[in-house]
This record gives sequence, C-alpha cells and structure tokens, in this order.
Amino acid sequence: MDGAPDPRFRRALWIVLAINMAMFGVEMVSGLLAHSVSLQADALDFLGDSANYILTLMVLGMSMRWRSGAALVKGATMGLFGLWIIGQATWNLYYGALPGAFVMGSIGFLALVANVASAGLLYAFRSGNANMRSVWLCSRNDAIGNVAVMLAAGGVFSLGAAWPDLVVALVMAGLALSSSVLILRQATGELRGQAAAAE
Repeated sequence: MDGAPDPRFRRALWIVLAINMAMFGVEMVSGLLAHSVSLQADALDFLGDSANYILTLMVLGMSMRWRSGAALVKGATMGLFGLWIIGQATWNLYYGALPGAFVMGSIGFLALVANVASAGLLYAFRSGNANMRSVWLCSRNDAIGNVAVMLAAGGVFSLGAAWPDLVVALVMAGLALSSSVLILRQATGELRGQAAAAE
C-alpha cells in the first residue's frame, strides 16, 4: 500500500463518473439522430472516461504497481479510441449524411459545461501519479473536444458541408492518441521504478 487514498479525489471521481455516464447517453442519441461523427466520438469518449473512472476508483488505495497498471490500461484505451475515431471519420467521408448543425452546437455546449465542471473538480489532482493524471487528461481533452464540436457545428451550418465535422473528429483522435502516449510513458516509467526499487 502507498498510503490511504485522498477522500477528496474519491468524491470528485464519483461526481465526475455520474456526469460522464449521463452525457454518454445524451450525446450518443443526439449524435445518431444528427448524423454527427464528432458527437458520436465524443459520446464514446464519455463512455470510455466512465470506464476509466470506475477503474481508478477500484485501484485507489492499492499499491503503486496496481495504480500504474490501471493507467497502462487507460492509456491503451485512449489510443484505441483515437484509432476508432479515425476509422469512423473515414467511413463517414464516403457514406455519411450531412450532420445536423443545431443539434451539434447545442449538445456540444451542454457537454462543454459538463466537462468544464469535471475538469474543475479534478484540477487539483492533475500533477499526481499516472493514474491521477490520466483522469485529469480525460476531462481536459473532453472540454477541448466540445469547443471543437461547436466550431464544427458552425462550419457545417455556414458551409452546408460535412467536412468540418470530420476534421473535428480527427482532431479529437489526435488528442486521444497524444494523451495515450503521455500516460503510457509515465505509467511504464513508474512500473520500472517500482521494479528497480524491489531489486
């Protein structure tokens, strides 16, 4: 064990988990109805974040090895999420319908409010171990993605074209992949440090 978990961090995680689960449902339904890849991608990101928060709650209070291992899983999940978005954007480039700009903008704003609140709750824990840092990066990426979705909605509305939605989806994929690399590097370093200390 590496000390008792911070009860403030645990409480913040439970609140953020509830917000993310609610927003997954709202954004997925809205994204499907509006034919928006960026909304669907953001919805799946909410779902992935929810799973990550559950995993984080499970390993709180366990040894650093367990927490770093959980961060490895989360880093890999972020990477897979980024690759999925690229695939979905490519598919919609050829077969997708024109997204609904009003739904994209309004749901994107609602998601932004949810993610800014989540990021605010987790801000104090952004410099912790890889496990704690990963939950902060999840919320930060989501807030950036929501602003991008709203910009894409403006582009879809003004241009009458789907490509702004696809561009935003690819930006979100880039964020997910870069965060994946950061978390995997830190978690791997922590695990190596633990192994060296045990020798």
